[in-house]
Amino acid sequence: MKRLIIPILMLSLVTACKKTPEKPVPNVIDSMAQAKEKNIETTEQKKKTDEVAVKKANDEILQALKSKDYKTFASFIHPEKGISFSMYALVDPKEDRHFSTADFEKFQPTKTLFTWGAQDGSGDPYKATINDYLGKWVFSKDFTASQYSLNKFLASGNSLNNLKEIYPGKDFTENYIKGTEKNGEMDWKTIRFVFEEFQGKQYLVAVVNDQWTI
Repeated sequence: MKRLIIPILMLSLVTACKKTPEKPVPNVIDSMAQAKEKNIETTEQKKKTDEVAVKKANDEILQALKSKDYKTFASFIHPEKGISFSMYALVDPKEDRHFSTADFEKFQPTKTLFTWGAQDGSGDPYKATINDYLGKWVFSKDFTASQYSLNKFLASGNSLNNLKEIYPGKDFTENYIKGTEKNGEMDWKTIRFVFEEFQGKQYLVAVVNDQWTI
């Protein structure tokens, strides 16, 4: 009887060894890497689309300012957050002039004077109508022929630039006009537009001018 049991046991072992091997376990690390790579590609594609939209908005705003089409300019003001104006690179939310869309549209056609900030050097308050501020200060040069950059500063003066701290994570554009050799290139000027997407459109939340200060 014992002799019969031994061959049976051996046969069982041989049969067990010949069982079909289990399917290989998927490489979890490789799968995660592929998913991450795909996510990066999607993010980059989205960023590329955003860059096109921001550039388009930037150019349309500059053209509106050049032609003094302030109705079109107003259409880019953020519907919920409104718009702030900074005379220089240092952004001061407590002191900078801010308008809701409704207030901008209300006062833009009028002769109402607003204080926009203090002038560098003298410290005197700069008072002007909305139209004069946009035409004489914001668009003091033809910025449609300026050098463009996205989320990168092309110009820097001796004034503190805290745009990224005040508007963290926001897309901003810079439209820079180089200074002349006659003035040691110190008469450069730039406009920075800070954007925020809302319901699929790029809107302005801030306009920041910058130039060499005393």
